[in-house]
Amino acid sequence: MINIFSKIFISNIKYTVVFGVLLLLITTIQSQVPGQLRKEILNKQAGKTEAKPEKKANSPRERRKGKPLAPFKPLAPIVNPLNQKGVTLINLEKNDLAEVNEELHPDYVILRGNVLFRHENVLLYCDSAYYYQKANSLDAFSNVRIVQGDTLFVYSDFLFYDGNLKLARLRQHVKMENRKTTLTTDSLNYDRNTNLAYYYTGGKIVDPQNTLTSFWGQYNTVNDNAQFRNNVVLTNKNFVLNSDTLNYNTKTHIANIIGKTKIIYQNETDIFTKKGWYNTDNEQMMLLNRSLIVHKDGNTMLGDTIFYDKTKKIAEAFDNVILTDSTQKTTLTGNYVFYDETTEAGLATDSAVLLDWSTVDSMWVHADTLRTFSDSIYKVAKGYYNVRLFRNDVQGISDSLYFSTRDSVINMIGEPVLWSDNNQLSGEVIQAFTKDKKVDHIHVQRAAIAIQKVDSINYNQLSGKELIAYMDSGQLRRVHVSGNAETIFYPIDDGDSTIVGLNKTESSYVDMYFKNRKIERIVMKSATSGIMYPIGQLSGGDLYLRQFFWLAEQRPKNNKDILTKYAKVAREKIGTSSIMGMSTGSTEKNNRPKEISK
Repeated sequence: MINIFSKIFISNIKYTVVFGVLLLLITTIQSQVPGQLRKEILNKQAGKTEAKPEKKANSPRERRKGKPLAPFKPLAPIVNPLNQKGVTLINLEKNDLAEVNEELHPDYVILRGNVLFRHENVLLYCDSAYYYQKANSLDAFSNVRIVQGDTLFVYSDFLFYDGNLKLARLRQHVKMENRKTTLTTDSLNYDRNTNLAYYYTGGKIVDPQNTLTSFWGQYNTVNDNAQFRNNVVLTNKNFVLNSDTLNYNTKTHIANIIGKTKIIYQNETDIFTKKGWYNTDNEQMMLLNRSLIVHKDGNTMLGDTIFYDKTKKIAEAFDNVILTDSTQKTTLTGNYVFYDETTEAGLATDSAVLLDWSTVDSMWVHADTLRTFSDSIYKVAKGYYNVRLFRNDVQGISDSLYFSTRDSVINMIGEPVLWSDNNQLSGEVIQAFTKDKKVDHIHVQRAAIAIQKVDSINYNQLSGKELIAYMDSGQLRRVHVSGNAETIFYPIDDGDSTIVGLNKTESSYVDMYFKNRKIERIVMKSATSGIMYPIGQLSGGDLYLRQFFWLAEQRPKNNKDILTKYAKVAREKIGTSSIMGMSTGSTEKNNRPKEISK
């Protein structure tokens, strides 16, 4: 029987079959330089080299006995394969027993025992088979094994193979081994033309770094690209990634995210994104399309583009970035933000804003560069260049700003100006002291002046070497000036609320009291000089103290106005006022405290 079968079939078998599988591609702060982490991650990604294929020995597999299925209908028409361009024939290498029955099964021969086929560079093993010579196809049963070269091995219980299409359809207990990658499923189609293997009833791919499962998947045995859809789970020793669509490379171990994805990292960090990639070897990633990083300590980072190094615990984000500390109740925003998880240090530039929402009256601070970090158990914030701040009860500008929760003092340096109600404070250094998260008093040092606008041309003024303004419920209650204290103020008639005149004084120190946002009384101590002028008698620079300047146009009007830019120009001080040189008869001198009511 064997001799007859050999004459009939073996002489006609001239070629071998190719199989395929598809798999989609996916293919660090205190002195942090903006863009440094981005450059590092992108350079590593661009320079990623593929490792050379490693040879893998054929691992033994427990033999299973599968129950033969009914003959499978050939995928290609039953025509002479030799008449089809590019088609090679399946070659039967050996078998123990062959059964030919022209009446019961004229289209195929039944083969049993140690069956071996060859199709091109592929060997196909099984316990038994139906061989369709005319259709150039076969059905293989029990202990099916496909060997392609010395790296690819496929196992299953059943195989339906079409030599014309080079398509293998494997069913039940399917296992594909390609070097260090293993794919398991119950139904797998392998197209040797495209080197694509795909499953559609659930499957798993395992490599030395990760395990991936999904309902649908593709794997390319040549370039190691894989694509997964529906209920995708990537499991790593450090994290679990859940997605609806994911591309992955089993050689580079890079996951290309192209769908809604959540990454849970050791229950300490959650990452939400819809697009990007994650190098699972060095744990560097690029996250796009408004991705979100949430840490267990309550800190979050949201941005259009985020470069994140989980090993170094640093992140660098670009465009519309929001860094939130829910514990301290602060938010740092900008078009560039850097964050170091270990030092809890943040850096923001390009429209940088720091929001303190720890009180009912939130405070917004803008600067060209903003830094936040921890000093022991205290939080520190620094702003450099073009500082502008807004709060409902106080607004200000300066060249730089420093704040620490150690003393809760806002330090403003470099031509600082602070406004509260219709009052303007300025000097060389301004310190705003807070108590119970509200401004308690403001200390102005050197060239200090407090100005209150009375009407469109008249201003109450108080200046000296040092000035302290005391606040109550967001309103100015008292101003104390010491050292060469000078005042210009306009007493108001209680009856008709008209201005009585212009009062100028000089003293060692002065206390000015306010009520309902107006001057209630002034107390001057030690030697005091003063004079009252009728309205209209003085004009020009005599109406203003030497430190006078009015910058109402630069006062932040709301939390969005802090981003408004103003050209850096010298402040014009128009005041020439002095009571020196006046006649003795018009000057009052007194060594006792003097109180002037409005």
